[in-house]
Amino acid sequence: MTKVIHVHLIFEKKDYYFGSISAIYSVLNENEVGIKKSSLLHAGLTDGTSKTTRRAIIRQSHLIRSSK
Repeated sequence: MTKVIHVHLIFEKKDYYFGSISAIYSVLNENEVGIKKSSLLHAGLTDGTSKTTRRAIIRQSHLIRSSK
């Protein structure tokens, strides 16, 4: 299973999809996300859970692929 992290920026109404938490901060900064990288790493995101900040909704799930 491939992990996918979905970041929805509330005020900008934009959606981003990342393969890791570190990848989020290569595109967005802490002010845009509303949480520091270290805090998000320790937030305990697992499949189906989300972390809501004042600026964004961050969800972790897995990518579903078809079998050949």
